[in-house]
Amino acid sequence: MRLDGVFLDMYGTLTTGDRAAVEAVCSRVIADTGVAVSPGELAITWGERFFAAMEETNGHAFETLLQLEARTLHQTMAELGRTIDPWAYVSDLTRYWRDPPLQPEVPEFLRLFRLPICIVSNADRADVEIALARHRITVAGLVTSEDVRAYKPDPRVFQAALEVTGWRPQRVLHVGDSLHSDVGGARRSGLRVGWVNRAQRIHDIGTGRPDYEFADLMDLYRLLAGAHDR
Repeated sequence: MRLDGVFLDMYGTLTTGDRAAVEAVCSRVIADTGVAVSPGELAITWGERFFAAMEETNGHAFETLLQLEARTLHQTMAELGRTIDPWAYVSDLTRYWRDPPLQPEVPEFLRLFRLPICIVSNADRADVEIALARHRITVAGLVTSEDVRAYKPDPRVFQAALEVTGWRPQRVLHVGDSLHSDVGGARRSGLRVGWVNRAQRIHDIGTGRPDYEFADLMDLYRLLAGAHDR
């Protein structure tokens, strides 16, 4: 497998996932409103509404990730009989997006990995840029949903990444932690795809089937180092 480069998801793949940040927001909402659900239950209910809204907001109806989070939290709480100002809560997510911890193996992975990396993320661009700068990570390219006005799994996101990098689709491997956004989206775009199967995701609505499955990014390194050594 000879590659021009690797498309790499950001949150949940390169950095830790947002589970702790989302459940912390949910805990605050529950404490303030007295709604009778657990933080985990509220996170899943909110997440399902969020992912459904994400599918409907591409193109002319586009909303940034922060806007989507706020709108869907407000709608979720309204269904539970509570009216809230969502902006008082979702700002906590911005703090996570701009300073997320790296996954434990990432410093070693980045030190050893020699292929160019393009970050392909469902995120607001400034958040990713700030997070990469905080961790002093330099990449060959960056494409976000905000740039494209569409969210993975929409093929336009992956096509934009191919245009930014100039890489050939048959020589790209996309790697991410979401069966829906990453595996399903890369498949729809004709790319090979690796799934980082971490245990910390809150909920994954996808059923896509990856070409490769990794416990972490060092598995990706070992696969590609072996392929390029032969």
